Amino acid sequence: MSIHNNHLKTGREGEERARRHLIGLEYKILATNYREGFDEIDIIARDPDGTLVFCEVKTVIKELLNLSEEFMPEDHFSGKKLYKIERAIQKITAKRPDLVLENRGWRIDLIAITLAKWNILILNHYKNI
Repeated sequence: MSIHNNHLKTGREGEERARRHLIGLEYKILATNYREGFDEIDIIARDPDGTLVFCEVKTVIKELLNLSEEFMPEDHFSGKKLYKIERAIQKITAKRPDLVLENRGWRIDLIAITLAKWNILILNHYKNI
């Protein structure tokens, strides 16, 4: 299997784990892998408090990358990625203003997952990044 295929498989696995994490917290999943032009939102969900949440998921597998203890999936999240997410959100909320509840608004969350042999070692959920 090529590195690219491993990367896609890792991403899909991480997104599925993140989706299950959110469901466990009673979020309602509205969309996954939502594309807006060249930009993508990994998960769009509704927080139980009504806030619309746009989630970016970053996943690494320790064994595949032979990572040091200091390396975290959060290291893959950049200002450029945040800009692309915000650009997609502007388009989505312009098309679907009904998704944003007036008294709750929206936020961007980052879910960072470190896997070992497809088992979660660490899952960090950062709200309102």
